Amino acid sequence: MVKTKTLEIQAERQKNAEILRDLERKVLWLSCWLIDQANRGDKIDGVKVGGHQASSASMVSIMTALYFDVLRSEDRVAVKPHASPVFHAIQYLMGNQTREKLENFRGYGGAQSYPSRTKDIDDVDFSTGSVGLGVAISAFSSLVQDYIRAKDWAKAQAPEGRMIALVGDAELDEGNIYECLQEGWKHNLRNTWWIIDYNRQSLDGVVREGLYDRIEPVFKAFGWDVITLKYGALQRAAFNEPGGETLKQWIDKCPNQLYSALSYQGGAAWRKRLMDDIGDQGDATALLDRRSDIELSELMSNLGGHCLEALRETFNSIDHDRPVAFIAYTVKGMGTPLAGHKDNHAGLMNDAQITGFRSHMNVRLGHEWDPFEGLRTSAAKLRRFLNDVPFFAKGRRRHSAAHIEIPAGVIENPTAQGATNSTQAAFGKILDDISKTETDLASRIVTTSPDVTVSTNLGPWVNRRHLFARDELSDTFREERIPSTQKWQFTPDGQHIELGIAEMNLFLLLGAAGLSHSLFGERLLPIGTLYDPFISRGLDALNYACYQDARFMVVGTPSGVSLAPEGGAHQSIASPLIGMSQDGLASFEPAFTDELAIIMQWAFDYMQRDGEGDPDERTWLRDETGGSVYLRLSTRQIEQPARKINPQFSEEVIDGATWLKEPGPNAEIVIAYQGTVATEAIAAAALLGGLRRDIGVLSVTSADRLNAGWQSAQRSRSKGKQYATSHIERLLNPLPSHCKIITVIDGHPATLSWLGGVAGHKTISLGVEHFGQTGTVADLYRHYGIDAKSIAEIGANLTSGRPFSHSKVVGF
Repeated sequence: MVKTKTLEIQAERQKNAEILRDLERKVLWLSCWLIDQANRGDKIDGVKVGGHQASSASMVSIMTALYFDVLRSEDRVAVKPHASPVFHAIQYLMGNQTREKLENFRGYGGAQSYPSRTKDIDDVDFSTGSVGLGVAISAFSSLVQDYIRAKDWAKAQAPEGRMIALVGDAELDEGNIYECLQEGWKHNLRNTWWIIDYNRQSLDGVVREGLYDRIEPVFKAFGWDVITLKYGALQRAAFNEPGGETLKQWIDKCPNQLYSALSYQGGAAWRKRLMDDIGDQGDATALLDRRSDIELSELMSNLGGHCLEALRETFNSIDHDRPVAFIAYTVKGMGTPLAGHKDNHAGLMNDAQITGFRSHMNVRLGHEWDPFEGLRTSAAKLRRFLNDVPFFAKGRRRHSAAHIEIPAGVIENPTAQGATNSTQAAFGKILDDISKTETDLASRIVTTSPDVTVSTNLGPWVNRRHLFARDELSDTFREERIPSTQKWQFTPDGQHIELGIAEMNLFLLLGAAGLSHSLFGERLLPIGTLYDPFISRGLDALNYACYQDARFMVVGTPSGVSLAPEGGAHQSIASPLIGMSQDGLASFEPAFTDELAIIMQWAFDYMQRDGEGDPDERTWLRDETGGSVYLRLSTRQIEQPARKINPQFSEEVIDGATWLKEPGPNAEIVIAYQGTVATEAIAAAALLGGLRRDIGVLSVTSADRLNAGWQSAQRSRSKGKQYATSHIERLLNPLPSHCKIITVIDGHPATLSWLGGVAGHKTISLGVEHFGQTGTVADLYRHYGIDAKSIAEIGANLTSGRPFSHSKVVGF
């Protein structure tokens, strides 16, 4: 009975193997065909369409084995960017992608050049495109999965998913991969597979000899298992023949460039070279003579990464949760006329080659897009097989999560009017107040920071909510009774993930945590803090996280030359412009703590929105779609203002600006500021108070949102909606035409310089354009011309009337 059952299993596996080989052929054909067709349309604009037939071909066997046999629905995959045609072809066979979009590959509205969560209709787990980042986010997603599974509020535990990256070997040049490896080691990384397409070719040629010898020890040093898939089943069988060991030794010693060149030249070239090198040795010669040129070429190209039998056997044998690096030897362009040629990275089959390729694939003219054209297995059997593929069995694998309510009264202004405080300190106090509550909001926040937890004011939050680790670790200082303000206790309940100093890792973790609702069906509200000038160090990963529509709050603090004693590169200049230009990121720079509290209350809700539709006709912003939030904060302690009653104050703070001092009907000057230089703007207005009429002071909390609303309103008016008026237009349109605007920010002046274009007012913009000095705040403000005296002098010189003098000071 047992023997019968075993035979049945073997028969089933053999039947599946035949089906998988057919699907492998179909995926190869479709992926090559859609690239071919994309490049055969009329190039009206003269721009190359491109595509990567060879890079795709080297991944066909690996992805066929994974998607149709190995993966389960809980697994998540980051597909190597240049293998997107293979991904789209697989999704097309499963009914998740349309022929129309494949026919329009790389065209407007078509399948994307690289897999995209937000722009493709097929079931993309992670967007890829900026090489290396899709690899690393798989590891951070595994960490997020562990974080969620450790919490008592998580839903009934589903099977753990494996976070898998399909990696081009050239991606291993990216430094962020090695930063990620170290962080993974610190956090006991699990359930992560990186499958390296080791075709030994990159964009401009063949990779350096000996790369494998460098890769393996690096992974092992960080606790990864390393499994090499070098030989396919045909090669392993040949090695067992007489003379096989000699052939194996030749393969192992063969340089990358020679192996690629012979793969391109084919069977006759293989035979000549092998006979020259190992012939006349009896058994080895006989081994070669037993094979035709075609059979010999098939044998020599039967590397592990192209052998479905070896791939399935290896992947399905993994029965542990340790991270694994699979190094799969492949030939770039395998199965196509481009195989092995060093110029094949962006190469395309010519007319003769694609015609011959179509004939080889048994595809009839006019039937190129038929899912099962030219295959040996019947369409009915293939459909039955595909209907039972485990990875796709539960349908689309995008989850959703409930909205976390933001209770009234939990987030309050932590500073009394007239008291002094900084926005950075207030941020820490607001989080501390949240941490004291037993609310869903408090339990779903997860914080992280690249080695600057304490200096960005996360310390109180961490003391109450602890650091995350799967296994509890005690605080040695506390056990030894050594006084410390920091209680560094690691527990599975902890809500802070401490990172090393690499900012790329910070944004990759924020990206992974910010997708938790979609990847794992559980809502997280991630907050990351870092020094504001070092946002630029992680900008590629920040852009990548936003491109995937991840939801998080990033707090850049301290910022600007207001961090006076630090000087130089520790004083940010361009970050306000980054906040304005980064898609998917709403940027704020509040001056006062009451504004910060309003913004954070709004931000926690905004991070969870996923609506669609037209812009809000009050702001002309698409706020219902939601997004991530960037707060640029300061350590500078400033006095908090006494506000006049304004029922629209909270709304205006979120919209981007509010009048701190509303201008009169004959206003000659408006001083518009953003951030901590509020003190200088207020003082300058006081200095000018007796010299110029009806001075206004505009508090800008978000140049980003003001500008976006203005741009949107202008576009709407150009389309016939003449009533469209943005928030900044409502604020500035009443000003008389002769009124001058002075803008000031501790950052690049271009952040606010566009305000003059709203209603045509002459504008002078002040800010910081060069690397900072060290000194006091007063020294640096004076040096860069953003102090009160400089602002007042410019205001006086811009307008007619009495010259500026310190003797004339009028408060407001």
